[in-house]
Amino acid sequence: MSNIGLTHAILMLLALLAANLPWFSDRLFFVVPLKHKHVGWRLLELVVLYFLIGGIAFFSEKAVMGQVAQQHWEFYATTACLFLVFAFPGFVWRYLWRR
Repeated sequence: MSNIGLTHAILMLLALLAANLPWFSDRLFFVVPLKHKHVGWRLLELVVLYFLIGGIAFFSEKAVMGQVAQQHWEFYATTACLFLVFAFPGFVWRYLWRR
């Protein structure tokens, strides 16, 4: 597997893990304890983790390929939707399966 393929696989696994993190803890960003973490806090964490993973992807693309391809709104809409799809197992576990 080439460096680019390995980097993409690692980024996809990292995104899958990050998208599910907000659903598995009642602490805000795994640091601040909350009595009850509402859905709004979980969605805020999801948005912050989306941008964190995007930043990691940006810098890994620059490191592996030497340049970053220009992206438009379609790219960000697609990756945001993919991140939401990745978060679905954690949402199901938190709200549908456990009860």
